[in-house]
This record gives sequence, C-alpha cells and structure tokens, in this order.
Amino acid sequence: MWRRISNLIKGFLSLFISGIERENPRALIEAEKENLRKQIARFNDNLATHAGFCERLMRQIKNLEAQERDLTAKAVANLKVGNRNAAAQYALQLKTVKEQLDENRSQLQAAEDTYKKLVASRDVAVKDAQAKIEKLKRMLTETEMMEAQAELQEMANGMISSIGGSGDTMNRLEEYLSERRDKAAGKARVAASTIDSSKVELMEAEQQALADQALTEFAASYGLEVPGAAQPTIAAEEPTAAPAPPAKDMGPQKQ
Repeated sequence: MWRRISNLIKGFLSLFISGIERENPRALIEAEKENLRKQIARFNDNLATHAGFCERLMRQIKNLEAQERDLTAKAVANLKVGNRNAAAQYALQLKTVKEQLDENRSQLQAAEDTYKKLVASRDVAVKDAQAKIEKLKRMLTETEMMEAQAELQEMANGMISSIGGSGDTMNRLEEYLSERRDKAAGKARVAASTIDSSKVELMEAEQQALADQALTEFAASYGLEVPGAAQPTIAAEEPTAAPAPPAKDMGPQKQ
C-alpha cells in the first residue's frame, strides 16, 4: 500500500516537474551547461590523478635507470679485479632492477596511452555536449520566433475578422457619425430655406445708398469729383443781340 502511495506521489511530482521543464526550456539549457562544467571539472580532477601516476612512474624509471648504471659499473669493476662473488651479487641486483625497469616502462607506456585517450574522449565529449547545447539554443530561439509569428498571425486574423464583421465598434461609430452629419446638413438646409432674401436685398440697397450719399457729401466738402458720378447738364445759352447805342441828345446824329 505504501509503495503504491509512494509511486503515486512520484508520478504527481514527475508530472509537475515535467510541466515546469516544458515551461522553462531556457532554464533547462542553463542547468545542462552548469552540469557540463561540473562534469568537466570532475573529469579533469581524475585526469590530473592519472597524470600524477604517470609522473610517478617516470620518476621511478629515472631512479631505476640510475641504479642500473650504478650496478652495472660495480659489477664490471668487481669482475675486472677478479672479485667474482661481489660481481655476481651486483649482477643479480642488476637483473632485478632491469625487470622492474621494464615493467615500469610498460606501465608508463600504457598510462601515457590511456592519458591521451582520456584527453581525446574528454575533448570529444565536451565538443559534442557543447554542440548539443548550441543546437538546443538555436531550436529554442527558432521556436520562440515561430511562436511569436504564429501569435501575431492569429492576432492579425482575429483583427481582420473582428474589424470587418457586423456590429463591431468601428462600423457602429461610422453609422453614428453618418447620422450626425446627415442631420446637421438637414438643419443647415432648413435654416437656409427660412431666410427672406427680399429683406436681405433691401437692406443691402439701403446700405449702398447711404454709402453713396456719404461719399458724395465728402467729395463736395473737399471740392472733389466722384469718379463715375453723373455730371449736371448745362443748358446752352443763345447769343443775345448787342445793346443799342444810347441815343444822343446833343450833336449830329448818325443815321
């Protein structure tokens, strides 16, 4: 029973975590990058340990080579002076040193090969992981771009269908404005039809007459002539006969 409950709880937790992972792919990528850095650090630590083993073998080989040269020299020297027993002991020690030297050289060669393989495998694994992470980044970017484009397309389709549909706000507003414009035009037409044009023309004629009279008086006061005004007609006077000379009372009169 407890196992079933535990499996059910694990299933719910797995679903919850899977949902969070789906909603946060960028966080998963960052987590994988951090995990890769940690793995590389651990691998490098182990690789350093293996490199230390190689260095220890190299040091042992150098010491055995020094012992080999020393024992060889001692064995040769004792053999030359006829000290056979000492030469035999040195020869036996030299044989043991050579066996150890050969074994250490074999171990060093194997360790060096293993070190190179480990370095190569690390580089390949790191490059592969980095390539996967970069691929995931590109996929995430492309996915986000495509989701944004799809969302914009859906918004555009919604706007087209909603704006062009019947009963939408813009159509209602256009209808309201058309009604107000037609009503205002009708009011202006009614107001224009109620104006008495005869009274307007009479008022204009009176104003023009008063203006002409004022202009005439102004020109007369300054002795000016009004351009275009009618000139007064002067009757042509008939020539009169010359007056008769006065009669003379004294002296001869001329007939």
